[in-house]
Amino acid sequence: MTPLVPAVTEPRRTLDAVRTALRSWTRRQVVAAALFSVAFAVLIGVPTVLIPNPVFGREIPVVAWNYPVWIATSVLAGMLAATYVRARQAAPAEPADADAEAPVDAPSRLAVAGGVLAWFAVGCPVCNKIALLALGYSGALTWFAPMQPYLAAVALLMTAGALVFRLRGQVFCPTPVARRA
Repeated sequence: MTPLVPAVTEPRRTLDAVRTALRSWTRRQVVAAALFSVAFAVLIGVPTVLIPNPVFGREIPVVAWNYPVWIATSVLAGMLAATYVRARQAAPAEPADADAEAPVDAPSRLAVAGGVLAWFAVGCPVCNKIALLALGYSGALTWFAPMQPYLAAVALLMTAGALVFRLRGQVFCPTPVARRA
């Protein structure tokens, strides 16, 4: 059996769908993306001391690549959160069967995992209690710290992948919109 769309055109089709979805965003979604990005940046930046504060401390200084990863992850997470904001008033949904399980939102899981990995990636390697307990102080410095850039790359890929999946779905599987009378 041959696929309906050749594999060579699929990346182009996906990129076109992402562009179309982003162009169709309303002001409400753009504002939501900005607000969610700032909230995510604060949520990650304060405990990892990328935003200096008197509450949290950091034993190992911030590395130069921490800031771009933090900002990129915050922007991607904000945009992803904005995909869950309705552009317009949607049509009322039919009541779900009480016994049926709700569908699992794969992009949400991927994005949460990406956010957690980003937090581990930009955080202090010896301030991370999990790494400290599992590896000890010297293990956190010799094993965990060198892995942080790779965690950052995986976090960015996971969050970007979830965003592309959601934006693509907005074009290929749109939800019905209620018409105003």
